[in-house]
Amino acid sequence: MYLGVDEAGKGPVLGPMVAAAVLADPSDLPSDADDSKRIAPSRRESIDAAIREAADVAVGVAFVEPAEIDRPDTDMNTLTVRGQARAVRAALDGGVAVGLNGPVRVVADAGDTSEARFARRLGEFIADRDTNAGDPGLPTVDVSAAHGADEDDPVVGAASVVAKVARDRRMADIDADYPAYDGLGSGYPSDPTTRDFLRAYVDDHGDVPDCARRTWATCEDALAAAEQSGLDEF
Repeated sequence: MYLGVDEAGKGPVLGPMVAAAVLADPSDLPSDADDSKRIAPSRRESIDAAIREAADVAVGVAFVEPAEIDRPDTDMNTLTVRGQARAVRAALDGGVAVGLNGPVRVVADAGDTSEARFARRLGEFIADRDTNAGDPGLPTVDVSAAHGADEDDPVVGAASVVAKVARDRRMADIDADYPAYDGLGSGYPSDPTTRDFLRAYVDDHGDVPDCARRTWATCEDALAAAEQSGLDEF
């Protein structure tokens, strides 16, 4: 039994980044748990349900909201570490790790160009009780990180699926908050529906919505276009 951790939604302009951690024996997981991008949405939902229903599996999920992403005193590498650490601690809080001998092994999908640096920082953030408001009675961890771990490791793959399903559900909830528009799309800057939503919202309100990462270039472009349109009309 060990813990896998991954995140979804690092690049979108809309919605949160979501980190998920799964503590399990690989034999207790669906055999096709894999990088969520390689699994159909309906199957992701089924895998997520099976993971959460398994008796000897613990799941932790953490949301990094747009307001936190936009803070000037941080960056996406740090936010990825912070989100993954929160998810790990949430999974460890589930009690499944009680009775394991020695540190809990953690395998992370590396969110940094340096796998070793990401693993070191993740271990530090997990152990930082003040930053993570954790229980000092939680077990210690032994962290490793690798690029492509969501494809190569079944437990990290399971975490990838849980993170993606949680983000998709949050995006559906956010979409429902804007019934006057024709959908938010995927939330990624390359999605025409997402860009159309931002342009229309800024035209109507003069600012980006709360669900947007206003420091992203896509938001800056929408605001600049609206400002230029106003100047042209004047």
